[in-house]
Amino acid sequence: MSEQFKKFLSQLSETNATLDYFTDFEKIKGNVNKIAIKLNQLNYLIGKENLKEAINELYEENPKVFEVLDILIAIRKNKNAKTFNNKGEIVLINTYFASPELILEYIEETGLAEIFRNKEVTNLVDYVFGIEVGLDTNARKNRGGDNMSKAVSLIFDKAGISYRTEVNHTAFTEIMSLGADVKRFDFVIKTPAKTYLIETNFYNTGGSKLNEVARAYSDVAMKINQYPQYEFVWITDGQGWLSAKNKLEEAYNLIPSVYNLTTLVEFVEKVKNKNVTQI
Repeated sequence: MSEQFKKFLSQLSETNATLDYFTDFEKIKGNVNKIAIKLNQLNYLIGKENLKEAINELYEENPKVFEVLDILIAIRKNKNAKTFNNKGEIVLINTYFASPELILEYIEETGLAEIFRNKEVTNLVDYVFGIEVGLDTNARKNRGGDNMSKAVSLIFDKAGISYRTEVNHTAFTEIMSLGADVKRFDFVIKTPAKTYLIETNFYNTGGSKLNEVARAYSDVAMKINQYPQYEFVWITDGQGWLSAKNKLEEAYNLIPSVYNLTTLVEFVEKVKNKNVTQI
């Protein structure tokens, strides 16, 4: 391992999470608001000892209100979740919402019945808001990537460097080597002599995916850098790479322009002095 790469590894950040990374409250409010009317109608069931009777009454009034019962056990409709029913058959969970009898079975067997009867939840809108906060943790990985793009754009902005974001490689007709699959670059910076096609990412945790990422970017770099007027730039960070440092080192040695958030200043100085042009 070269001293230069050892230094690169030592500079990898522990996190790029800002406080707005942890929970996207705007998205959560939007998800809850979409079903708030139905949740308020389901509040009718809270405190009812005779749930069968209450379900029948509510079903007669508005059968569609029960379509949101899946979120009460933290399942989204688009997941097509399945379960064993009491006949030993595998069925979609939303098939329980087709009749009052099946709805009662769903509420009893999920444990919601006890929650309703004992008033352990007093308002289903508030309850689902909490569920949405929990489910939103699954989106943090995507926000980590967004935070990386935000950090890089702030550095470029501070340096007064013009750039475009989210640019498909098809915008550069000279590049034939990437094939039919459309490759979208996070940033593109153009100078009179060269156009820089830039990918950014951040990994808090390791995993086999990182090996594939390193291989893929090595391949992309080779295909792009064969054109003198273009250069591939990879800006990556995060201590997840420590679990895949061998593959990262291979990529680091194959790709001429690999930076982390600490060394990115070197790339900034490089392009600042080359009269970056508007794209």
